[in-house]
Amino acid sequence: MKNIFNTVKNSISRRMGLIKGVFIFSVLLFVIHEVGRIAKDVNVSKISQGLSSQSWWQVLLMLLLGFAAVTPMLNYDFMVTKFLPDKYPVLYVLKTSWITNTFTNIGGFGGVLGASLRALFYNKKDSQKKIVGAIAKVALFLVSGLSLFCIISLVIVFSLKDRAVSHYLIWLVGGSLYFPLVLLLTRFNDKGILKGLTLANASRLITGSFFEWFGCVSFFIFIGTMLHASPQDFWSIIPLFVIASVIGEVSLVPGGLGSFDVFMIMELALVGVDKNIAVVWVLLYRLFYYIFPFALGVFFFIHDMGKRFNAYLQGLPKNILQRLAQFLLTGFLFFSGVLMLINSTTPNFAMTNKYFLDVYPYTFYFLNQLISIVMAFILIGVGIGTAARVKKAFSLTIIALTIAILNTLRWLVFYGEFSWKMFVFLALIMLVAWFSRGAYYRERMAPSWGAISWTLFTYLGTFIVYTVVGVLNQKMLHLHHKFIVPNALFFPSQKIWLMGFVGLILAALVLIGLLHYFFYTTNPRLNISVDSERVRRVIDEYGGNEISHLAYLFDKQMYCYQVDGKDQVIFLYKKTADKLVILGEPFGNMDHLDDALTKFMNDADLDDYSLVFYETAESLIIKLHERGFDFFKNGEEGYVDLKNFTLAGKKLRSERALVNKFKRQGYQFELCQPPFDKQFMAELKNISDEWLGHEIEKGFSLGFFDEFYLQQASIAIVRDHSNKPVAFASLMPQGDRKTTSIDLMRSSDQAPSGIMDHLFISLFEEMSKQGYEKFNLGMAPLAGVGSSRFSFIEERISHLIYEYGYKLYGFQGLRNYKEKYVSTWKPKYIAYRKKRSMIFTIMQVVDLINLPARKNRQ
Repeated sequence: MKNIFNTVKNSISRRMGLIKGVFIFSVLLFVIHEVGRIAKDVNVSKISQGLSSQSWWQVLLMLLLGFAAVTPMLNYDFMVTKFLPDKYPVLYVLKTSWITNTFTNIGGFGGVLGASLRALFYNKKDSQKKIVGAIAKVALFLVSGLSLFCIISLVIVFSLKDRAVSHYLIWLVGGSLYFPLVLLLTRFNDKGILKGLTLANASRLITGSFFEWFGCVSFFIFIGTMLHASPQDFWSIIPLFVIASVIGEVSLVPGGLGSFDVFMIMELALVGVDKNIAVVWVLLYRLFYYIFPFALGVFFFIHDMGKRFNAYLQGLPKNILQRLAQFLLTGFLFFSGVLMLINSTTPNFAMTNKYFLDVYPYTFYFLNQLISIVMAFILIGVGIGTAARVKKAFSLTIIALTIAILNTLRWLVFYGEFSWKMFVFLALIMLVAWFSRGAYYRERMAPSWGAISWTLFTYLGTFIVYTVVGVLNQKMLHLHHKFIVPNALFFPSQKIWLMGFVGLILAALVLIGLLHYFFYTTNPRLNISVDSERVRRVIDEYGGNEISHLAYLFDKQMYCYQVDGKDQVIFLYKKTADKLVILGEPFGNMDHLDDALTKFMNDADLDDYSLVFYETAESLIIKLHERGFDFFKNGEEGYVDLKNFTLAGKKLRSERALVNKFKRQGYQFELCQPPFDKQFMAELKNISDEWLGHEIEKGFSLGFFDEFYLQQASIAIVRDHSNKPVAFASLMPQGDRKTTSIDLMRSSDQAPSGIMDHLFISLFEEMSKQGYEKFNLGMAPLAGVGSSRFSFIEERISHLIYEYGYKLYGFQGLRNYKEKYVSTWKPKYIAYRKKRSMIFTIMQVVDLINLPARKNRQ
């Protein structure tokens, strides 16, 4: 007998899924049949009328109370976390609890869905076994509140002697047995999943479940009062609701959908409620207790899953969405501003142009001409800040959009053109604006040529067009406007035009104020003047390079990367527009180069600057390319091999003869060491002035005559037979004993031709004696650039400058002059951020290197 019992039991267990499916399918067939029968007796127009008869405050009240009725269910998840060893933030539990309970409301109360969601949300810290145990404890009490209401309903039925539900008493009796059975089970069993379930915890779960069902019943009755339903006795609604809920739970249909609804509609009709009202009643209950809370749950769920997906992909999806929102918002701001300007400056054209009328509804409306023009430029101004992703622009954008949207809605209501379509569109704009807030991260906006050009073009274009319109619309022309003034430029009145002109003046002030607000910020990270002592310490400890000595000119700024408060890497740079142009390569502790580059790029980006590396070597170009830089060759740097340098042979026979000639004439070479006295510096200053003539000294990548700078290194001079200096060259130490270089090369008017060759050759010989291996003769700009027809177009443009720019720079002559000494040429590059205008970058760099030399401080 026992074997037969086990066989039957196992057979049923194996087929339990099929049995449940057949049962649910049977229930659904019954529900569909009953719904069809009810549909024959209801009036669709009356149902629509009942749904639409609710005032806005009634809808709002039902929405608030529907959400309030769901809140007792949040207690379940707080109890789940109470049974887990680790603690979760309150806001996290509230959010996940709302998701779980609103989903289980729709998809099956207390079933697999609820358990699965809780296991998903609480698996970050705790093991699966602990989570399942905690969920199981709570699941026992999920319908204990409904069981209590079954007991209450039995009391009501017998008190009222309600015959309408007498034949459903079996459901109430069965439901009422659940609570005492669960209570006995949990009180006399403290093993397995029930371990740790104290009386206090059980009481809290029972209380939460009771108030959950109390909220359901109360909210259902409240909707009936809003509909002015007139049952024979409102108390009879409670047993009906409880029975329908029990049937819904037993039916296993998700949310009791159909079984609950059919029962309530049928039984409400039996207690005197019109069947049409009953349908509306149940629909409103479903809508405000299930659908709207579920919609919020879906939003929370998508947000949570989005955060997990975003974390899995290291923040990329969020960045893409924020950038997309910021891009759309920027486009809308410019789009709206331009449309408002067209409508304000040429109203007749705007109102008679079909294409304009098609797109104009998707912008803002202002009745006043002056305010409309000012607001248009405010939108353009904040759009510029939004495009640059400046943090200060976000709040201004929200304020401007709020004012514009509120005024537009007022305008639409005033003229009776209000539409929900327009309202939804404007609401979406605000939603996009709010969602884009994470894209604003910069501290300020750099004055880029693109932004300034766009602003000037828009304003000046508007001003010119509007002024022309005003002139053509003068009173003396009005009689002949058909022949003189195009209809598109005809203005309604001179007074309105004048008001708009005042608006243009105010708009200019607003634009200037907005741009100044976005531009103006003093950032200490990128405003450090060169400190000679800090530079010297870094060079002494880690070494310098071919540009490090130029720091002592004080015409640049420096960016210092520090570790534990100690300078490690130094960049020398100068600002121009929205670029930080770095000269050469950084110097210092190259073990920290990667971190220094990343930190500098991040700090520059926070201020909306992009980095440009000018005259940088191949070794750095590779690192920059990995960080999103493009590059092109801008010249070559020549090195003399001092170990193998000699005047012997055919190559330098003319230079050898020249040196011998100068020696016979009494010219002497001398390498002078600092410090230098005032008389010596005065002699050098006279030579430099004669060499410059009427030209202005340039700075940045070149040295200029400065006493402090020249006092930092040796100076090579050539004296004539009377011991008077006639030429000099300043040395540029590079912080090592292998390579040296020169910077300033000057000769007086009295110096004979070829004197600089004598100075160079003497320097090569002297430096070789001192143990140096290489002599850096400096750059030959644009040498070897773009000579191939397969070169990049940017390099070929640079080659044209090389070919035809000799009148300004003497590029070819400089290359040819150095060629006779140089044994090795090393390429140098300009590196700039991808997607930046290459033309603007070249123009800005050229402008920078042509600026007159000017010291920041000493």
